[in-house]
Amino acid sequence: MAESRCGILCGACEYREQMHCKGCVYIEKPFWGDRCPVKACCEDRALEHCGVCADFPCRLLTQFAYDKAQGDDGKRIEQCKKWAATEGGPHHNQ
Repeated sequence: MAESRCGILCGACEYREQMHCKGCVYIEKPFWGDRCPVKACCEDRALEHCGVCADFPCRLLTQFAYDKAQGDDGKRIEQCKKWAATEGGPHHNQ
């Protein structure tokens, strides 16, 4: 089961407790803004997370993963791959 749409591990997020965040899979909008484009994209396509998308990894996810201020050097992309492999998604053998 994915913790987020983009591959962030919510359990390791330093803001989870202080912001009372349940993770984007379980909330309507993120605590940090009105909308998350990655969350919206997954939900518009009825996907649990980015790793099961035919366009994975797309430009939007890559931009977030490697953003200088908020990025994680691609860790979220690797996490989506792991989730997809566990679920037998389209990237199971990558």
